[in-house]
Amino acid sequence: MNKPPLRVLHTSDWHIGRTLYGRKRYESFAAFLLWLGETIREERVDVLVVAGDVFDTSAPSNRSQELYYRFLCRIREHCRHVVIVAGNHDSPSFLAAPKELLRALNVHVIGAMSDDPAEETLVLRGRDGEPELIVCAVPYLRDRDIRTSEAGESLEDKEAKLLEGIRRHYAAVCALAASERSRPDLPLLATGHLFAAGGLTQEGDGVRQLYVGSLARVGADCFPDCIDYLALGHLHIPQKLGGSETRRYSGSPLPMNFGERTGKSVCLVDFTGRKAAVRCLPVPCFQALERVEGDWGRIESRLKALAGADAKPWLEIVYTGAEVMSDLRDRLEKLVDGTGMELIRVKNARLIERALHREDADSLDALDVHEVFERCLAAHEVPEEQRPELRRAYQETVASLLEADARAE
Repeated sequence: MNKPPLRVLHTSDWHIGRTLYGRKRYESFAAFLLWLGETIREERVDVLVVAGDVFDTSAPSNRSQELYYRFLCRIREHCRHVVIVAGNHDSPSFLAAPKELLRALNVHVIGAMSDDPAEETLVLRGRDGEPELIVCAVPYLRDRDIRTSEAGESLEDKEAKLLEGIRRHYAAVCALAASERSRPDLPLLATGHLFAAGGLTQEGDGVRQLYVGSLARVGADCFPDCIDYLALGHLHIPQKLGGSETRRYSGSPLPMNFGERTGKSVCLVDFTGRKAAVRCLPVPCFQALERVEGDWGRIESRLKALAGADAKPWLEIVYTGAEVMSDLRDRLEKLVDGTGMELIRVKNARLIERALHREDADSLDALDVHEVFERCLAAHEVPEEQRPELRRAYQETVASLLEADARAE
């Protein structure tokens, strides 16, 4: 009797706790994790791989943690192994703190890279006790862990050291993993949380450049040929690396902004020996997002059509008409009142232009940085209840930039 393929589900970039222009999205995260658990059960997934950015911040809220741990408990009966590596948004120490306890549930957590490749090499065993998959569980590789800085080195030197550090680390972990193969057909899967060369992003999706200088993209040659499937995280658009069927970004399961409303998926990987067959499963839309852009006539027409169809999306309105409309939000509120639609963001391009270029300001250089931010809040008509959180984030960013400048001096 032929043994069924080993089935792996690859996902990443959950970003549990992330808000959308200040609006909390816990219901969407809960719905996704419920769907993922049902998918694992229905598809009879053997191994779940999460390639980084479980949480959106290094100090996730209690509710975010509750969603995460409840999910892990819920799938224990349906999935033999779970492999989770930290991304650049995760706190390595926070994520790995309960790893000994989670190991009892066959949940393997790698928070940070180790000088010992064995710490990132997992031999997963089937119900018969025999090895069924080797995993090179490589987390996000931080600059300070893979590169030593030297006085007077050029930007090109730094970039070269970074690439060499990444290449060297993967080579060491994969070499050990390959040596652990107890039979020739034992598959090897590697994870990564990085920005690969040729990777696609979208404006406003929150994807960060990970390293100093211009280096943000790691070449495909950094990954050894012994890898049978490369499960990548960090980029939010599902995509192949270099056109390869078996080197992929699963993408984020929820849209990170209004520009990426559709096309979310997870990767289902069937291993027959070392041969991997990949199928992308579409993730349902848990909260419809709609961007409406144009002059007032176009915006009004579209909102009325959505209301007529009983649609209940979260809305981003981008007004680009020639007329200056200082009462834009009031008009929009009247249109959506009682419809179930919600205004999440209103961008009034004409008002922004007038605010930034009005006659009583000679130039932006004459304004305090905080005054510019306050004008932008007003120009975007950001609701008052959202402004304190945005101000705090802005002030922290300015403070960190000033601190960096001081260190540089």
